[in-house]
Amino acid sequence: MTITAKSRRSDAPAARTVERDRNVDQTLRSVADELEEQIVLGVLHPRERLVEDDLCERFNLKRHVARQVLAEVERRGLVERRKNVGALVKSYTPREVAELYALRELLEVDAARRIVFPVSREALDSLAAIQAEHDAAADVGDLRRVFRANMAFHHAFFALSESQVLTEAIREYERRTHAIRSVSIVFPQYLEKARAQHHQMIEALRTGDRESLIGLCREHLVPSRDAYLEAQHRRSFGYAAQKSETG
Repeated sequence: MTITAKSRRSDAPAARTVERDRNVDQTLRSVADELEEQIVLGVLHPRERLVEDDLCERFNLKRHVARQVLAEVERRGLVERRKNVGALVKSYTPREVAELYALRELLEVDAARRIVFPVSREALDSLAAIQAEHDAAADVGDLRRVFRANMAFHHAFFALSESQVLTEAIREYERRTHAIRSVSIVFPQYLEKARAQHHQMIEALRTGDRESLIGLCREHLVPSRDAYLEAQHRRSFGYAAQKSETG
């Protein structure tokens, strides 16, 4: 046997290992992305348990991959682990919600301040195209497409700050509030307001109106924050009333 033939034989197991690992990584990301969508769309609710056996059955996963998926969604800030309970969709106290949104406002307003005017026609056209997809998805009530287009719009918008560190921080804390945003995304009035604000942002970029742009960035955060806090208040009030009746 030649040295070349031996080399090919010895390389084959390594190649199969690389391919297997690549497939596992793709599956892991795909399932984690699906769970992320289900959290933001309210299919999975705050404090709902995520069980390895259920993930294995639903997504045809091996147990070690299901365990990696849970670790990934925990890394994304979407899930928390509690002793003797397991993995739960992340829930937040009112104080945590206020602090998260205050931090998001600081980051996003800073990004708006960093945008250099005039913004290129190419960048404006790209944002308009993304928003057209967002509008089309909203018109037919396709919330999955709405979610994806909304994320794409925000990523393209904040990338105009030309600060990679800042845009990555914005993405990180935007993702951490997915469970909070799930309360508002299913209500048409909130979606319509978000659509209108996106168009207003594009117009502010077009005209170079920085103050309007900053104000819109602040206002854009308010509905999801307030809807979550209101829902928490209603749940707490309902629980207190029920306890009073039974006590």
